[in-house]
Amino acid sequence: MTTAVEKFEEFNKFGILLGLDRIRELLRRLGDPQKDGKYIHITGTNGKGSVSKYLEKGLASCGYKVGLYTSPYIEKFNERIQCGGEMISDEDLERIGNMALAKAEEMVKDGLDSPTEFEVVMATAFLYFKEQAPDIVILEAGMGGIGDATNVIDKPLVSVFTNVTFDHMHALGNTLEAIATDKAGIIKEGCPVVSNVDIREPAVVIAKTAYEKGCRLYDTSKIKCTIDWQTPLEQQVSMELWYTDYSEVITSMVGKHQAENVKTALAVIEVLRKDQKIKVERSALYKGIREAVQPGRFEVLRGRDGEKPYVIIDGAHNDAGGASVANAVKSLFPDSKTLVVAGMVSNKEIDKVVSHFAEIADGFIATAPDYDERKLEAADLAEHITNVLEELEKKGEGRGAKVIAVADTPSHSVELALNVKDDYDVILFAGSLYLIGEIRSIFSKNTDYDYDRTLKYGNRK
Repeated sequence: MTTAVEKFEEFNKFGILLGLDRIRELLRRLGDPQKDGKYIHITGTNGKGSVSKYLEKGLASCGYKVGLYTSPYIEKFNERIQCGGEMISDEDLERIGNMALAKAEEMVKDGLDSPTEFEVVMATAFLYFKEQAPDIVILEAGMGGIGDATNVIDKPLVSVFTNVTFDHMHALGNTLEAIATDKAGIIKEGCPVVSNVDIREPAVVIAKTAYEKGCRLYDTSKIKCTIDWQTPLEQQVSMELWYTDYSEVITSMVGKHQAENVKTALAVIEVLRKDQKIKVERSALYKGIREAVQPGRFEVLRGRDGEKPYVIIDGAHNDAGGASVANAVKSLFPDSKTLVVAGMVSNKEIDKVVSHFAEIADGFIATAPDYDERKLEAADLAEHITNVLEELEKKGEGRGAKVIAVADTPSHSVELALNVKDDYDVILFAGSLYLIGEIRSIFSKNTDYDYDRTLKYGNRK
């Protein structure tokens, strides 16, 4: 029997189409389940998932029942829809998903445009949240803002911007102003805005939109956030948010970019607290923040006991993501020898991402995700990597790295990497989130790989 998830995937044939007409009609036929919810709406190029996870765990630790909608998933589809710290069950996904699918098919029969896969899943999430009745729902935008299916909500508690850099240019535009204009579409009349955008052009667009819509803008980009200490597993950060001290906050996600992400999340908490929308107990909030782990974001799969090499996965799939993971490796492993196992999709800025990997790599293995039909074949990626390395060598900027192997599948790339593990201090799997999900699953299922099973779908115990 065809499952609801398989039926969702059939709607992929309609591609990625922005606009709210289809999702509004679908939700109308389902009784507008989104109408009564209280939402924190998050957009940005990178960091949305991590900010969402900090908020979810922080609010839950303070006694709130929290719904969470994110995309894409890492290992299991159910990750996309969560409530009360648990993924939607297979039974609920099947039951509620088929309700949404029935109305989507009804729309097609009535001669209307078909909803996309993302829109049908979004409708399923809204139905589930209505049943579960969480106190707050965190919505992570899929792409952009103004025409993203998450933007069907009316008045969020807060509209949140993590950052704005180049990504999805085919849909959002080729300039930062155009991308920011699309993302700024999540700003609603009179609703507060938290922005951690440090590039002038998109920051101006967000500020102008907030002003035009009568919103209070809380710009955190200039607020100093210091990393007091860090290890590959944890770091401590400190900051002051509008005269409220947030010192000695420990996070289990590391790197300068994660310090910025936790600052964004705490700014949202502070805005809601001052607006008397929530009550916060400091020690409980700190406990939740520390427990937050976003799978596939600089996640240590092996080496937690100090045994080398560290095996780390990171979904660095665009320019900004590549820069973040390179900076994290340089900060945490300054004198280490690093093997980068990379797999990408063909519609990304391949050479820009690879150039960041080249800053830290002493060797490369090129591979490709199994799942994504847009994948860049391993041999083609190897050619990109070689070209980038040769250009760096000509400039005298290379580390002498070479492509040591080409693996057509993720499982083969793991085998090849572990065959040479004694030659490296760090093995970093990076690139497409589909690849990262496959690598994570391979390690979790193979007991020989010493995977840390205390980590499960973003909850650190």
